[in-house]
Amino acid sequence: MKELRRWGYIAWLLPIAGFALLHALNLRADFPNGSPWIFDWAKYTDEGWYGNAAIRAHLFGNWYLAGDFNPAVALPAWPFLEWVLFFATGVSAEAARGLAVACFFASLALSYSLLRARGPRWMPLLALTMLVTSPFLYCFSRLAILEPLQTTLTLAALNLALRLPAMRRPRLTSAAIGLLFALAALTKTTEIFLLPAVEWAIVGALWQRRRLAAACAAWTAGCAAAAYGAWLAVIGALGLLGDYRYYFFINTYPKPPGWGWLFASFWWSLHGLLWVDHSLVALAAAFALGAVVARRSAWARRLWREPLFGCSLCAVAGYVVFMTVQNHPQPRYYALPAFFCFFVVALGVSALLREAGMARWAGGAVLAAAVCAAAVHATRTARYALHPEYTLARAAAQLTIYIDAHPNGKRLLLANSGDEVALLTHLPALCDDFGTEDLPAKSAAYGPGWYASWNDLDPETLRDLHVHFSLEQVAAFRAMDHPERNLLVLFKLHSLPGGAARDPGDAAMREPLPDDVIEVPME
Repeated sequence: MKELRRWGYIAWLLPIAGFALLHALNLRADFPNGSPWIFDWAKYTDEGWYGNAAIRAHLFGNWYLAGDFNPAVALPAWPFLEWVLFFATGVSAEAARGLAVACFFASLALSYSLLRARGPRWMPLLALTMLVTSPFLYCFSRLAILEPLQTTLTLAALNLALRLPAMRRPRLTSAAIGLLFALAALTKTTEIFLLPAVEWAIVGALWQRRRLAAACAAWTAGCAAAAYGAWLAVIGALGLLGDYRYYFFINTYPKPPGWGWLFASFWWSLHGLLWVDHSLVALAAAFALGAVVARRSAWARRLWREPLFGCSLCAVAGYVVFMTVQNHPQPRYYALPAFFCFFVVALGVSALLREAGMARWAGGAVLAAAVCAAAVHATRTARYALHPEYTLARAAAQLTIYIDAHPNGKRLLLANSGDEVALLTHLPALCDDFGTEDLPAKSAAYGPGWYASWNDLDPETLRDLHVHFSLEQVAAFRAMDHPERNLLVLFKLHSLPGGAARDPGDAAMREPLPDDVIEVPME
């Protein structure tokens, strides 16, 4: 019987490994077209933006461009890893995305480690099945964005936290947890909203030794604050605090007057969990609600005694709170909470199956539902993996070929997706949307010869460009699937005669001028 069970686990591991490996195929391909998350901005911009320091350092000799968008000042961990990687691979989208997939693989191993210590072997395998078959995670774990590394670092910290009772020096280990947490916060600042989850794990693991639990929690928070503060001291000494503040400035979205918007924002942020999945997230919500309502039942008490359960709920809640306050949820933000939603399902099923009677029957039914959901998800994930498209890479290559075949001043592209194009084709780029200097000053300083936009022209951007340039629309390239971002339009920028500058306060600057050639609509 034992041998049969062992072979059964091996047979289960094979499809898990197969679906995991699908994530590493065709890394130059588009974010899957036709997916429910087509509107997420990350697939057009974030890979280039958050890796631009590494891209610039290798291709152009300097990681920092004064006045442009320099997110590495606030978020240095991911671009540093890319910078190291590019020494071996050269700058490429495949290398950057391969690093993200490697983080996903590491997160799978850490997830197994977390759950294997909390219950029977089938429980972590169930969680891994949900993770590797998830079409949501397939789409976002293959992008060279911040979430894959943040997830890995968070899970590494939690693995240490839940093993504190077995550690010979728990305070020293808590300090290491704090350093990992700081590194995760330097990967993505939303990590700060996961501090309650990490502290829950520490206190829950050491609940029988409360004085030690309090000391370890304090060590973690203190070391995390000290490490993060040390980074702030470094960038302050380098005179880069302006770029650090600017990162938070652009991520502050306008809020309606009064407090009523908080309720609508909370509902929208909570509802956004369904972007991950409808069935499995609903099961996770049912377990969370059931554990509160039926807290006196044996299975609920078992769940609440499990630190990973409360920790997972804190992690999901922390992210929902962040997105409520920010009032701007995007699908990619849920890539990390997705892991914890699946943990809750696996832990809940395990708790029910350990009981007798109706609870055990309910656990079997939920287990069957989770397996069926994973099977359905597997078909979509396989479809995405086996039918890759390369429209964005092709459009970036065609744009770069056009620029090289039609010289126009400096070979420098100004574009919202310029850093993404630089990652794909090595074309020098500036960001027209973000930067510590206004666009007229930045464009005057760097003198780009080209401008690219998606589908239309923003009147405010046109006004800024008109200060120093006239625009000539010269080409357009089809890419990806969003109806408002599926045409990459290229313009030549013609400097005004004699280096003259127009008055940006002129209302006519928001409309095409007689010396422009513009065919796309103004939006």
